[in-house]
Parts: sequence; structure tokens; C-alpha cells
Amino acid sequence: MSRIIRSISDFRTFYPSLQAGDLVLGPMPLKPGEEIKLWDLHDRGVVFFPELLAQWLSRSKTAQAEVLREFMVPGTFVAYNRADLAAGLSALGPATEVVCKADKAHLGLGVSRWPTLESLVSLAALQVLPYPLVIQPLVEGARDFRAVVVGDYAEAYERANPHSFRKNLFQGGSSHPARLAPEHWDFCRRAMARGRFPYAVVDLLLSPSEEIFLSEINLKGGLKGSQLGQTGFRERVRHLEEELARQWESSSKTRL
Repeated sequence: MSRIIRSISDFRTFYPSLQAGDLVLGPMPLKPGEEIKLWDLHDRGVVFFPELLAQWLSRSKTAQAEVLREFMVPGTFVAYNRADLAAGLSALGPATEVVCKADKAHLGLGVSRWPTLESLVSLAALQVLPYPLVIQPLVEGARDFRAVVVGDYAEAYERANPHSFRKNLFQGGSSHPARLAPEHWDFCRRAMARGRFPYAVVDLLLSPSEEIFLSEINLKGGLKGSQLGQTGFRERVRHLEEELARQWESSSKTRL
């Protein structure tokens, strides 16, 4: 009989016996190092919702920069070591102003701005940096939007901070509802489709010349500026999960 795993306790209890046809419903709050279990189960034929690609991208900024680079600011690259960072000098030019993002930091705490790529490379020659790092050319004057897409619901709000290039509300930014153009919503959904996201919180940059770029994408995120809010978002995600569970069970699958 196939099973539906809904909690981390059941995930750990039944991990050894899960097999093809079983379903792991919702991202599991794994401990560092437990990720290997996901790939093992995937190899056994266990199905995940959201799909593993989306779950992994949601965990890692560097993974996003590798897989979703086509949607990001041109010139974005990942530095896994000092040699990668130095290689960026020839690609971007030493005088390029850049933004550096630590892999798994949140709330804007891992984001730094450098007047030139050369200054960051020079720092790396003197001390060990917390690799891997995402390096992106700074888009001066870019506007920052957060889009929320879950099921048939979609909304967006703009974040602003006159005192910092970090627009996060946690960092002192403010927000107001915003309307995205149809082509911007299409951009969001194409990025979601590429990363296999069934729902997402999508951060966008809009340049002064109206070019749209993906900043980050996640399965969850701060929603203080949204009309939906965390409670509404979780309810809609839960509805998606329950609908999938009903379909699974109607196909002769049984839950634990």
C-alpha cells in the first residue's frame, strides 16, 4: 500500500521503508546533512511535493544562481573559491560595482555591496570568505518587488528603503501594494516553471530601463507587506497539498 508522509517525524520513522508510489507531502524541515535522504528516496521512486528541484533551490542562493541564471542580472556568477572570484575580473571587469550574497543567509543579512569587484577580490586575498558566494553586477536605481503566487492567487508589493540598497522590511524598508505588468507575471511563472515551483515568493528587480530580473525565489518568505499574509499563504498552500492528497488517495493510495 502506498503512503503519504506529512510530517518530519513520519519521514524519519518510515524513511527506510519508503518506496515507489509513496508521497512526501510538503517540504520537510531537515537537519543539515539529511538532504541525502531526499535524493535516495527520489532514486527509489518516491514522489515529492513540491518537487525536489524547487525544494533544493529554495534552500540555496547558489543553486538558484546556477539553475535560474537566465532570469537573473546578466553577469551573475557563483564563486566557489578564490579562483572563481578572480575569474570574474575578466568576465565583468575589475571596476564593476557588485552585490555579493552569502549562500544561505536570510533577511538581507548575507548581502553586501562592493564599489568594485577588484575590492572584493583583494579582500579574498587577505582572508577566507564564506564560499560559495553569488556575485551580481549592481543594478543602480533598481526597484524591488516581491510577488506572491499560490494556486490561482497572485499579488505583488514594492519594497523601498531610502537609507540602504537593502530593501528588506527587516532592514528598515517599507512597502506598498503594486501592480505588475502582464509580462512581469509571465516572467514570474516562467521562472517558477523552470525551477518546478508549484507556488512561490518571488523577488524581482526592475531596472530604470524597465528590464525585469529575478533576485530570489523561495517556497516561503516574509510577507509583512502582502495582503495575503503568512496565515493566508499557508492556508492556500495547505489547500494545494490536500487537493493533491485527495487525488493520490483516489488512485488507491492510503495515508498513514
